Amino acid sequence: MNTAIVKVHNLTKSFKEVQAVKGISFEVTKGEVFGLVGPDGAGKTTTMRILAAILTPDSGEAHILNLNTTTSREKIHDQTAYMSQRFGLYQDLTVEENIKFYADMYGVKKQDLKQSMEKLLNWSSLTQFRKRPAGKLSGGMKQKLGLACALIHTPQLLLLDEPTNGVDPVSRKEFWNLLYKLVDEGLTIIMTTAYLDEAERCHRLAFMDKGEITARGTPQEIIDLIPNGVLKFDSDNPFEESNRISAETEAVSTVFGSQVHVMGSITEEDIQRSINRQPQITRIKGSVEDAFVYLSETDHG
Repeated sequence: MNTAIVKVHNLTKSFKEVQAVKGISFEVTKGEVFGLVGPDGAGKTTTMRILAAILTPDSGEAHILNLNTTTSREKIHDQTAYMSQRFGLYQDLTVEENIKFYADMYGVKKQDLKQSMEKLLNWSSLTQFRKRPAGKLSGGMKQKLGLACALIHTPQLLLLDEPTNGVDPVSRKEFWNLLYKLVDEGLTIIMTTAYLDEAERCHRLAFMDKGEITARGTPQEIIDLIPNGVLKFDSDNPFEESNRISAETEAVSTVFGSQVHVMGSITEEDIQRSINRQPQITRIKGSVEDAFVYLSETDHG
C-alpha cells in the first residue's frame, strides 16, 4: 500500500492583487517522482516554496510526513531538501568545502559527515573534483554538487525547482540517472521542469495554469486527455500552415521542427482544405508536450 507523505489541500497564496495559487489539492506517495508542469507564472515555484516551509499559505494546508508546513517549519526543514533555481553554491569554496558548509547548516554530526560526504562524492562522480572551486565547475557538475549539498542531511523529501534549466542534454541525462538512484533508495521527489520531455520521466504529473491544477495523472493519462490523438504532417512552412489551421478551425495546432501537430475536433480533410494542399497526414497518440499545448489552449479542466 502506497503511503502519501505529502498532502496538499485547498492551498491558496496571493501577492497583493495577484493570486498565485488558487485552491490546489494533490497528494504525493512515498518513492515517486511527482512533476509540477506549466507555463511561467502558473504558480509552480510558489507552491514549491510553501512545501519547503519558506512561504506561508493564505488558506488551506500542506502536510509533509504529517507535519504542517506552517506550524512545524523546523521539523520539516530537517526532513526535506529544497533546491531552488538559484541554489546557493559558494563559487570560491571547493566542492568539499561547499558540502561541509551545508552539513554545518543542517546540523550533521561530525562523526556522520565523512561517510556521508564520501558516499555523495562517489555517487555524483565528483570525487576527483573535490578540491576544485565550485566556480570552475561546468553547469552540469554544479547541479550535481548542488544536489549533493541538498542531500547531505539525508532528507526524506527532495524539492527541485527546474533543476536542469540551462544544463546541456548529456548533463540532464546524468542528473536524471542520479534522481532515479535516489528514488530506488526510497527518496520522494517533487519537481518543476521547463523541459516537457523530462515530464514524461515523472511517475505522475500535475499541470498548473494561472494558479490552478488543470489536469493530473501519469504521463500516459495526461496524453490520453487529447481527444482522438494528434494529426501530424511535414511542412516546408510549418509556422505559416499551423497559424492558418488555428485561425480557420477550432483545432489546436503547434509546430515541432518541420512538423505540424493538430489536436481537437478536426479531420484530415479539414486540414487539407485549410492549407490548400494534400500532405500525408498521420494520426499518432502524441506526447506530454502535445498535451501541454492542448491543455494550455483549451478550457479542459
